[in-house]
Amino acid sequence: MHHLNHASWGAVPVEIQQRQVEWRRRWEASTTAFVLGELPEAMGVARAALARFLTASPESIAFVRNATTAIASVVRSVEPWLEPGDEIVTTSQDYNGVRQTLEFTAARLGATVVVASVPFPLDGPETITTAVLDAVSDKTRLVVVDHITSPTAVIYPIEDIVAALEPEVPVLVDGAHGPGQVPLALEGIGASWYAGNLHKWVCAPKGAAFLHTRADRLEQTFPVVVSHGWNTASPGARYRALFDWVGTDDFSSWLVLPDLLELLGGLEPDGWSGLMERNHRLALAARGVLAAAMQAVPPVPEEMIGAMVALELSDAQGADPGGMDSPLTGELIAAGFEAPVMIWPLWPRQVLRVSAHHYNTIDEYEALARVLGHMLGR
Repeated sequence: MHHLNHASWGAVPVEIQQRQVEWRRRWEASTTAFVLGELPEAMGVARAALARFLTASPESIAFVRNATTAIASVVRSVEPWLEPGDEIVTTSQDYNGVRQTLEFTAARLGATVVVASVPFPLDGPETITTAVLDAVSDKTRLVVVDHITSPTAVIYPIEDIVAALEPEVPVLVDGAHGPGQVPLALEGIGASWYAGNLHKWVCAPKGAAFLHTRADRLEQTFPVVVSHGWNTASPGARYRALFDWVGTDDFSSWLVLPDLLELLGGLEPDGWSGLMERNHRLALAARGVLAAAMQAVPPVPEEMIGAMVALELSDAQGADPGGMDSPLTGELIAAGFEAPVMIWPLWPRQVLRVSAHHYNTIDEYEALARVLGHMLGR
């Protein structure tokens, strides 16, 4: 199986899988002693390691299960600000799961989700910035914008968007694909919130993600599940207490982060920056191979993609199968390729997205091009 879909669910190094088992064994060996003694210290070590990787303050980092949960937590936190007629702005290339969270909340409160139309293909980041800013009005209470889009694999100019809106209009960055794919300095971005996954490009076990909250928003932000942390005496500690313990859980996917960040950072001579650059170059090469085979035009400039690329395919045939995946996805899996072909934005249009990580090689994309070319011709 050629795993060219790292962007969806990642891939955990065997050494880290074994380390995760060890953390679970230590908990099971002495449950109460572990939770009361070893766990808080280990969580602090993991948080500090992640903060260094993200160029952020440890106090601003909360562990969550996935970016979707982080985003839902922020949306729940801003509900007191929303009144009938207020607006939440997002874009036409947002993640469907996030869109449904916004629609659900807006419908309950009488607010409206305003969708900024961003074209694909596009010729530069200015198009995105203009579309988002034009959608903002005096009724806007929250802007939710991707760092790197899921269906189209486009890097958005979040620094420009945040600089134009904050602090008057709070911005929540959906960074599900950001950490490990592109360099991050979260304190410098300046967004009110940044939600990121670690099971994707950082290769953490599933269930590892984070929410970064700007210092002035810490006391306004709480998780969708509120537990013991709500009555924590120290105001500065309540944010972490709320998110760190929403109930009994498996904490091992976060506890392996120090080992994981060191392991992947040692794969290339230049550390993480070298790994990101290596994956970026491979993604560009993959796009060239696939575009040539399908006589497709690369849809965005090179500087607007990271370690995954998307290409428009010819329109699908037949009746709409429903859902988000084209029938081609199943055919490719049967042929030995994990490479999603998504129905986007609507049937019969379809987009192929492939990822590049350290275990991938260019010959895999060449093989995919041959197989996919045969399928499309048929």
